[in-house]
Parts: sequence; C-alpha cells; structure tokens
Amino acid sequence: MFEYYFFDLDGTLTDSSLGIINSFKYALTKLSLKVPEDSCLRKYIGPPLLEVFQKDYGMDKLEADNAVKVYREYFSSKGIFENKVYPGIEEMLKKLKEKGKKLLVATSKPEKYAKIIIEYFHLDEYFDYICGSNGDESRSEKAQVIEYALKTCGNPDKSKVLMIGDRNYDVIGAKANGIKSCGVLFGFGSKEELEKAGADFIVESPFQLADEM
Repeated sequence: MFEYYFFDLDGTLTDSSLGIINSFKYALTKLSLKVPEDSCLRKYIGPPLLEVFQKDYGMDKLEADNAVKVYREYFSSKGIFENKVYPGIEEMLKKLKEKGKKLLVATSKPEKYAKIIIEYFHLDEYFDYICGSNGDESRSEKAQVIEYALKTCGNPDKSKVLMIGDRNYDVIGAKANGIKSCGVLFGFGSKEELEKAGADFIVESPFQLADEM
C-alpha cells in the first residue's frame, strides 16, 4: 500500500524515556524548579522542548531557550545513550527494506542527535534519510519536520507515504501534510490519544507494521 515510511524516533523506534526524564530532572534541578514524579515527566516525551518549557513552566522565549540549553548539558553527554531499541524494530525495518520500501526518520529531536542515536544502535543501514529539527529548535513542530522529510525524499506521491508514531503530534503533523498516519501502542501515547487525533491505522507491535502496512 505504501512506499515511503516516515518513523518518529522517541517512543516509536526506541524507548528513550530514561534519558529524557533524567535530562528534565537535571534541567529543572539546575533551574531551581520543582521536579515532578517520573510518571508526570513522561508526558514531555514527544512535544518540542521549547513548547514544554513555555507552556508548562510559563517561560518566555529567552528563558525557554536557556532551559533547553541546560537540558542538553545532560542529554548530549549522558541522556542520549540512556536509550534502547524496542524489541522487533530491527526485524521490522529489515522486512520493509527487503520489500523495497524507502524508510525515513522524521523526529522533532535535533537532527544531529537523531543521527547519533540511529548510528549508535546500528540502524542507519535501514534508513535512506534522517530528518529532524534544527539545533536552535526551529523546524521542531512535527508538521514542519514531515514537510521537510517530504522535500528531502523528492516530494513523492502523498498517497504512498505513511507517518508512523506513538503520539498525537505525529498524527496531527501527518494530517497537516496530507498523508496517512499509523499510531503504535508500544510507545508513550495511548490508544485513546491516537484515536482522538484521528490516526488512520493503529498497531500493537512492530510485526504488524511489517506484515500489514
């Protein structure tokens, strides 16, 4: 059905929760802000960092920019590697490549970090392109990342493109660009969240992606 598969990174290819949560704890502590329970910090996995600090902590743009820099002090050296690939992901990617599919990463995470993570886990052989945000957090909205990914792979027929992710941001970003979306239930979102956002498909495992999409 599809020829191009755009994959979110956090919560879709890898379980990055430990590194992201620890990076937030580091930043909030260093900024003398209250550190919530881990269960509360999990909701910050997915949305752009600037959005989190501005909306949830009432920061202006300058303050949020500084908070992101503090967050990355930890993330760039330790948090980025506090991460693991979900079971079945590599097998799924291999199957899709054997079928001749074009695979891309489309993440709100800065592109340089996404490349490090994909290479660290030896998944780079499966991906044609890795697309993310800029280091200054511009192009961090998922719709912007998907638009960039579409241009990067030559603006293919949108009916042949599928965005795969675990949060409503992935679904909403796909809709904004006129492509179909598939929600995954092994990440950080919920079935209710994905259905409410209007996901075209929802799967419970990577194996469904390889066999049914």
